[in-house]
Amino acid sequence: MSYYFAIVGTQDAPLFEYEFGTSKQGHDGLSRFSDQVRHLNQFILHSSLDIAEEVQWAHGSMYLKCIDKFFDNYISCFVTGANVKFLLLHHPLNNTGGSGSRSSTAIGANPTSPATEEAIKLFFQEVYENWVKAVMSPFYQNNMEVKSPVFRQRVAAAGRKYL
Repeated sequence: MSYYFAIVGTQDAPLFEYEFGTSKQGHDGLSRFSDQVRHLNQFILHSSLDIAEEVQWAHGSMYLKCIDKFFDNYISCFVTGANVKFLLLHHPLNNTGGSGSRSSTAIGANPTSPATEEAIKLFFQEVYENWVKAVMSPFYQNNMEVKSPVFRQRVAAAGRKYL
């Protein structure tokens, strides 16, 4: 599965972006978005912001699960207490071979399965903990882009761990 993760501030500007692939079940952790689709990822995520804002008030929790679907891309959302949105665009694996029982239980096989939702929730929670540490820095200003290589490494580690 390929992932595009973005943190969007309260003024709908991207504060952090990271693209990666799954490293579970022998994959290399590299994104498999085609060049034609890669430049659309940011637009797809930003088009789901209105849906995220509608759902956040009705849902009552920080993790909003899968809020939108655009062709084969699914968008999951996590909203912080400061109304900063964590958006994860995930594109399922293309199963070109036969459908064996192992591929159907893989996290990337079904983006809306409970196992996938739980893995994404754990990813968001770990990134949120790191986000809180990053914004508590006295050098961070509200809605400022996060350029910390340590934060990027921690997001990458959370992606490898859960997704």
